[in-house]
Amino acid sequence: MKKRSNSRGTPSADGDHPPAYKSGAASAPATPTKERRGSDNGTNSAGAQRKRKEEIAKTFVIVNERPVDDISLDFFYKPHTITLLAVSVLAVMYTAFVRNETNVDDNLWAGLLCIVFFFLIISVLALPNGPFTRPHPAFWRILFGCSVLYLLSLQFLMFQNYPTIRSIFYWIDPKLKNFHIDMEKEYGVNCTDISWDRVKGHLDVFAWGHFLGWAFKAILIRHMGILWAISVMWEITEITFAHLLPNFIECWWDALILDVIICNGLGIYVGLWICKMLEMREYKWASIKDISTTTGKIKRAMLQFTPESWTAIRWLDPKSTAMRFAAVIQLVIFWQVTELNTFFLKHIFEMPPDHFIVIGRLIFIGLFVAPSVRQYYVYVTDTRCKRVGTQCWVYGAIMVSEAILCIKNGKELFERTQAINIVLWLSIQVIISVAFVAVAVLWQQRQLKKETSLPTKRKNQSPAISPSPSPSKGTSKFKLRPSDNIG
Repeated sequence: MKKRSNSRGTPSADGDHPPAYKSGAASAPATPTKERRGSDNGTNSAGAQRKRKEEIAKTFVIVNERPVDDISLDFFYKPHTITLLAVSVLAVMYTAFVRNETNVDDNLWAGLLCIVFFFLIISVLALPNGPFTRPHPAFWRILFGCSVLYLLSLQFLMFQNYPTIRSIFYWIDPKLKNFHIDMEKEYGVNCTDISWDRVKGHLDVFAWGHFLGWAFKAILIRHMGILWAISVMWEITEITFAHLLPNFIECWWDALILDVIICNGLGIYVGLWICKMLEMREYKWASIKDISTTTGKIKRAMLQFTPESWTAIRWLDPKSTAMRFAAVIQLVIFWQVTELNTFFLKHIFEMPPDHFIVIGRLIFIGLFVAPSVRQYYVYVTDTRCKRVGTQCWVYGAIMVSEAILCIKNGKELFERTQAINIVLWLSIQVIISVAFVAVAVLWQQRQLKKETSLPTKRKNQSPAISPSPSPSKGTSKFKLRPSDNIG
């Protein structure tokens, strides 16, 4: 990953973060500040340097293992390590002694599940929870543990041959033996036949999946320019790899109208609308012990599964540096690789789109991405953050490992690869990414000019006998509003 730039940005861009970072009772500054070169004594004091180092350390701790502030129910946040150890050991001992051990497959499954169980227990005790604390830090620690297990599984599969991997999937689900990718099926045929029945036939469960997926992506990224760049570039990706994946072949009206405009566009709009509503919401959390009614207590318990706070993010600003510009382009391209992995994995290892392995992977990847995007954002925009968060690092390793696994086991598929298509795809990816990000920066520069020109116009329109301008009409400071999602 590229190094974050030196351009400043308010690092308060996630649904589980208050506007100002806190670590216990102490809080770090909300925005990084440049230390002045020299002072009345001519040198920087050792105290200022020490303070800077403390800010850098605090920033990484908050984004990598954020503590919980204002705990109302101490029981759920106190360590119960001895109790957890005793209960887990007793549960495993009971299961090991009373279960039937005649079936070898059941024994293997039980052993693997026991390994996963204890690893997730250790995850709760030892791994970081990342930048989120709702509904509970233990949830995000378990999720981080799942991402580590998935990464280790990919590393194991990377050293197996294709028949062995297929045998493992057959062992997990024997029904996969009867499923094979239909390479002879024709896609995207009779594109001139645009009847209502045919259009309605395309609005199936996968169309709803497109819509919900893009709404979720909008909630994660919260930037209209980046979202539309990913949407348009994905359709180009489908065209480029259509000679490898037949289901990428679509009619022009299916790709342009149904996918980009309707499903993706409505998903982006709904996702950004949800973000705007959450930004406008007033977050005042009362302790459940202070609520007298039963209905109020139940409502407060349900609200524990909602964000603690929500603030607008700012991937780019009018003075973005080249490194920050490149980091956003890198995010767009990485997103394309993640999407490609999904289709290549189920095609190479021959799984139906609705298989529980495919659906489960999509759900977990979506959950892994949420803290990863947050940590990547802070790394890119906050000069106090000198290293990327742990969950983001693990997800980067997962993305690369999936791509390597696909290339290694899809040799016959990739032998048909048209090199010119791949070169053109990479070139177009870079060009479109640069174009969309540049437009976003230019848009913000235009908004900044509008904001700064308003006080000047008001000053010129004031009466000649008017005294000096009122302090309230001074030059306004540019601030990104929730509606300025394009930048």
